[in-house]
Amino acid sequence: MACDHAGYELKEYLKKILVKRGNEVVDFGTNSPESMDYPDTAHPLAEALEAGKVDFGVSMCGSGNGITMTLNKHQKVRAALCWKPEIAALAKQHNNANILSMPARFISRKMAVRILDAYLDAKFEGGRHQRRIEKIPCK
Repeated sequence: MACDHAGYELKEYLKKILVKRGNEVVDFGTNSPESMDYPDTAHPLAEALEAGKVDFGVSMCGSGNGITMTLNKHQKVRAALCWKPEIAALAKQHNNANILSMPARFISRKMAVRILDAYLDAKFEGGRHQRRIEKIPCK
């Protein structure tokens, strides 16, 4: 998990949900609501994913945009900004998103849990979607 100050409280809440679902959580911060820069937590999460140290990620910042943009600078990352459960499910099913990003200032805790559940419960469909994913990295 990774967030900035705007996502701190939601991250702490969702961390408990992930543990209840049987996931081991690696927390890349931030560890307080004090102002900080989202790249400082996004890059370590992305690097851990690329190195195979984590299977997937969950991230959040105020709008979700900054942290998602930063994460997607990494070639093996497919971070998807999701604000509805349906978008989260499709991000996994069609794009095999390996990081779920959320806009902490624009969704409730209840909605965040619904989004997280949809993402975790979805399965990548492969097929034509795999071909498209293979075209994403820059060469």
